[in-house]
Amino acid sequence: MKIILAAVDYRLISAWNTFFGEEPNVSIIETDITQLACDAIVSPANSFGFMDGGLDYALSERFGWDLEKKLQQRIKDLPEGELLVGQAIVLETGDSTIPFLISAPTMRVPMNFNIDTSVNAYLAMKAILIKAKNEPGINLVAIPGLCTGVGRMSPMIAARQMFQAYKEIILGERMDFKNFSEAQKYQWNINPQSMIYIH
Repeated sequence: MKIILAAVDYRLISAWNTFFGEEPNVSIIETDITQLACDAIVSPANSFGFMDGGLDYALSERFGWDLEKKLQQRIKDLPEGELLVGQAIVLETGDSTIPFLISAPTMRVPMNFNIDTSVNAYLAMKAILIKAKNEPGINLVAIPGLCTGVGRMSPMIAARQMFQAYKEIILGERMDFKNFSEAQKYQWNINPQSMIYIH
């Protein structure tokens, strides 16, 4: 499987190059992601499938607003009634240039409070890669910066989280914690701005 990381923010392009620059199956492109030709494009949505802001708005304009309705119905049909951060859904778009959309929430509802200190970009990236790997029709997936829009996560931290997920799902570098302290260090390494304790 090949991956395109696409953005118009040069800071995100630079951050991705820091982490993904040596990966042969990853292309980093400074462009409007909605204009690419690929098998699947990622919507970094919310848990309830609202696609009327940021990149999701552009995707709704690109594919038609009925896609938002289809996504929302799929989410309502889930046992949980919502698409949790760390989960993803694949939808057919009806578009010959980009036939699939992967919806992967980076936040439960549109918000910017505490997203920058979260590991949501990591969780969303894991969900994206798992779905893409297991969908026979997806060989090339385009992924935007996760949590970097409304969520206001710094490009470098988002890129770090996305790369960590890539290492685990694509390169097979599995986690193996011997104790709770190692798990804490791992969490902090994914996002050095995160707060594990407040007291």
